[in-house]
Parts: sequence; structure tokens; C-alpha cells
Amino acid sequence: MNDISAKVRAAGVVGAGGAGFPTHVKLDARADIYIVNGAECEPMLRTDQQLAARRPGELLRGLDYAMRATGAREGIIVLKARYKAAIAALTPRLPPNVRIALIRDIYPAGDEVITVWLATGRRVPPGGIPLDIGAVVSNPQTLINVAQAMDGEPVTTRTLTVTGAVKNPVTVTVPVGTSLAEVLALAGGAACDPAVYIEGGPVMGRPVGDLAAPVTKTTGGLIVLPAGHTAVLFKQQQLAGILRIARTVCEQCCYCTELCPRHIVGHELAPHLIIRAVNHNCLGDPAIVKSALTCSECGVCEVLACPVGISPRRVNIALKEQLRAKGVRYEGVLGKADPMAEHRLIPSSRIVARLNLKPWYPPEAPLQDGEYSPGRVVLLLKQHAGRPAVPVVKAGDQVKRGQLVADIPDGALGARVHAGIAGIVAEITPHAIIIDRGGDTR
Repeated sequence: MNDISAKVRAAGVVGAGGAGFPTHVKLDARADIYIVNGAECEPMLRTDQQLAARRPGELLRGLDYAMRATGAREGIIVLKARYKAAIAALTPRLPPNVRIALIRDIYPAGDEVITVWLATGRRVPPGGIPLDIGAVVSNPQTLINVAQAMDGEPVTTRTLTVTGAVKNPVTVTVPVGTSLAEVLALAGGAACDPAVYIEGGPVMGRPVGDLAAPVTKTTGGLIVLPAGHTAVLFKQQQLAGILRIARTVCEQCCYCTELCPRHIVGHELAPHLIIRAVNHNCLGDPAIVKSALTCSECGVCEVLACPVGISPRRVNIALKEQLRAKGVRYEGVLGKADPMAEHRLIPSSRIVARLNLKPWYPPEAPLQDGEYSPGRVVLLLKQHAGRPAVPVVKAGDQVKRGQLVADIPDGALGARVHAGIAGIVAEITPHAIIIDRGGDTR
């Protein structure tokens, strides 16, 4: 482990884009390109573009450390061309070995397979990772955390967008472990009743049943929509109903496959063939069913492609769970890219229109200065890829902000957890450490 990755490991940095892969592992790899994925895949989320605009120096410093750790000769910052403020802030600060790659406002640009392809022309093989083609990918918030880690500051906060049917759409910074209810209050509360809450984006995000749930290192946003909204109805579909519809009305039109972002760059994944296989008890080529493991769950097939309301995405998710439980791994080869691939990418405006998001799509969710200070945080022991962290404190201990409270299990993939506030360890459960504010405030 090099010195940079050691400091990043100590700080508990994980991929802030959603998967939460421990960043120190990426920084121990060797690559020739380091890509900053600032495309921000989901409509309505505005965190990375604003961080890039407001904190360009830290972003570039984190990228420099990441490039040094991996030996990357080139850094590429991928931004949508409409992110004018971020482009203006970064451009005059770019070192000679870093460039900005501007892309159209398409969905799912933030999918790292698509991001890498658009920025470099290289295609990640199915079932593979960017490192297989000499690239490492991180998002802006991750690299800002890398820069802070090099100054000895652990990850204790998360910046996220709170938007949709709220009174005051904002992007805020809060201690990790702050409840979603408190985050919602920072946006003035819901502007509809009854409301449904989605953690993440409107397409791939998941409904939240309890706003007492805490913010984690990977919480990208909190979106509020009215109950019965189009985007909500997609998420409330039951798998049994989806399968029933698929058996009854799937006409094998192939639209889901022709628009699948992974398929158009040469992956074997063909949603219409998977639906056909499932409709016939998975008879035929087993590789077709296994290819579900390569689905990015972007939802293009569900939201835009299928004319009869089938959700290949949900079928793929169910198949992935079954296959992984059996220890099945996908093995396939990269085929030819669709010659029309660039023309099959979906304008984000089409997703917004299809999901009827326009009424709840404010032009801004401005990043607020300062940091919210809650009275309690609930620190999940697993908010990253790998094994849950192991508590190194006990109930009744007084802790300072930034203090290590849970460590990586010996020999396992994982990430450290640090206190987001100073206070007393009120409780340790099998899944979380709860800290109440009190005592020393720093």
C-alpha cells in the first residue's frame, strides 16, 4: 500500500457515487488514465456539478494525489457541457496533464461504463471494471475527500441534493449519520401530502419507508414526489405483476435491447432475450440469463423503451439476486459496438418528460454554505462495499468529531467509520453506532 492510499484508507474514503467501493483499493492499482466522473447520471441531482464549481482547487488536488498513487499519466474530468460554472472554475486551474471532456446532457452519462467510453473511446468489457482497460474512475466528492484525507481529515460529512416537491430545493452538507427527516427539514419540508421519499435519483433511487434512516457516505440525494406520481408508480410495481405482464404481452419488439446502454457498447446483455427466457422457465442458452449480472439497472428499458409497461430492469435485479446467491459469475466477451450507439443515447429531457418530473424540477437546488449540526447521528457499520466495520468504541464512551469509531475487519475489504459529531456513544447495535451530542464540541 502506497502512502497516499494508506492515508485514504485511514480516512475512510469510499466512492461517493453510490456503490461505496473503498477508494484506497483503487489507489493501490496501476492505471494510465484517471477519470473524474462529474456527469451526475440522474436528473434532479446537482451535487457534483456544484462541488466542482465551488471547490475546484480541492478537486484538482485530490485528482493529483490519485494520479500519483496510480501512476496515471492523464487525468480527464468528464462534465456535461451545460455545467458552465464548473467548467469556468476548473479550466484556468488545469495542469498540463489534465483535460476536461465535455459530453451531451444524456442519460445514463454517469454510468461509469458509458462515461469511460464517451471520454476515451475505450469500452469496459462485460462483467469487468474500468481498470481492465487501464482506467480508474472517481466522482468529484470522492476526490475532494481524498484531498482532505491527505490533510488528515477523515470522512465525516456528505453533500447531497434535497429536491422535488419540497418548499426550498437545496444542496446541503451534513454529518454522516444525520437523519433524512432533518435533511428534509433543511429544504423546508414536503410541499405535497401524501408524499413519497426517494433516496438517490428519480430513476435508480429507492423509496424510503422511514425518514429516521441516516445519511451515509453514499447518499446522493433525497427526492420528494407526490404519492401516485409516475416515477413512484414505476418503483411500486410488484415483480409478480411484471412477470405476469411479460408472459402475456411481450411482443419481442427489441426496443429494450436497442436502447440498452450496455448493449449498444458491445455487451451481450439483451433484455428482450432475458424476458423471453424467463417467460419460458429459463430454457435455452444459459449465458442469456447470466448476462443479467451485467445490467447497470439504469432503467432505460423500464422508463422509456418498453411500449407495454414491462420492467426488464426489475427482472434483471431478481435474476442477479438468484445468480449471486448461487455463486454464479458472468463470463462473456466484448462484442462490436452498435454503429448507431451515440445516436441511441437518451437525452435527459426525455427521462424528465417520461417521468413527468417537470413540475417538480426546479432550475436550481443551490449549495448552501456551512454545515448542519445535528444532536444525534446514527453511523451505519456498513455504508460501503465489503464487510461491515467493527466498532472500536463502547456505549458510554465520549468521542470527538473525526475520531475512529469502527475499523475494517482484519484481512477484509471495507472502510473505516468516524464520528460525525462530538458526543457520547449512546448505543451500539448490530448495525450501527449511535452518538448523542454532548461534552467537547470538537
